[in-house]
Amino acid sequence: MTETASTTPTRLANLEGRDIAYRRFGKGLPLVLSIRFRGTMDSWDPLFLDELAKNFEVIIFDYTGLGASSGDPSYDRASLVKDAKDLIDFLGFEKVVIGGWSLGGVVAQKFTATHPEMVSHTVLIGTAPPGKPEVSGERLFMETAMHPSNGLDDQIILFFEPNSEQSREAARVSLERIESREVDRSPPIPEAIFMKLLSEAKDRSTIYPDPEGVEMASLSEGRNPILVISGDHDIACPIGNWLPLTTKWKSLHLLTIPQAGHGPHHQEPLFCAQVITSFIETHR
Repeated sequence: MTETASTTPTRLANLEGRDIAYRRFGKGLPLVLSIRFRGTMDSWDPLFLDELAKNFEVIIFDYTGLGASSGDPSYDRASLVKDAKDLIDFLGFEKVVIGGWSLGGVVAQKFTATHPEMVSHTVLIGTAPPGKPEVSGERLFMETAMHPSNGLDDQIILFFEPNSEQSREAARVSLERIESREVDRSPPIPEAIFMKLLSEAKDRSTIYPDPEGVEMASLSEGRNPILVISGDHDIACPIGNWLPLTTKWKSLHLLTIPQAGHGPHHQEPLFCAQVITSFIETHR
């Protein structure tokens, strides 16, 4: 039986005394995806992942100390990049497509800048570019994201477009798919943990966005093709911060999903997965 995002088992990679929980399924070029703030492996829409798995070996994982992984948790970007690097080395991949959503997209950018020789393509979803943002996110996002739990109403605000009936319905069916995995789920991140990590990250200025833009130069050179997928009304990472870069980054491709928010791949899972597939297959 072919494994899917909802049925593939969780595996553990023992890496320097910590267990990184991961799942792998599909066949083809390895595609490693880093998750958002407060996210675990079970925060991805399985329909999006299964569509990708038709053409790639998809690898998702929980950061150190979060979800089903052990160790001391941190949202320090360098630590999250190390998680991805250590897991990729453990799996024996020499080159991967690196991707991520929101905070995971920042991890993918830093990974690309730090380990360009290991990256064939970079896929960024609902995330912010390096540097000080010209367009600020909306306060409503962080106010909602800090709720102890985020049910459907919060999901609509955080990741979709509340003013669109179509987007609200997409949120409902996406959440149903996400909750369809009945066993072997990653534990949700407790409120005390994510609040502590957020406070520590802000104190050290190590969480996104990258205010100094230290990765800007290497990412703009065009060594690796880069695809950015953004909703037209992303209240966390506004698309307006990417628009000026379309004429400056040599390999930047920017896709806008209309009437969509911070989770465009959950609103349009098949379309986004197919665009990613075409992007990777075309830009070798």
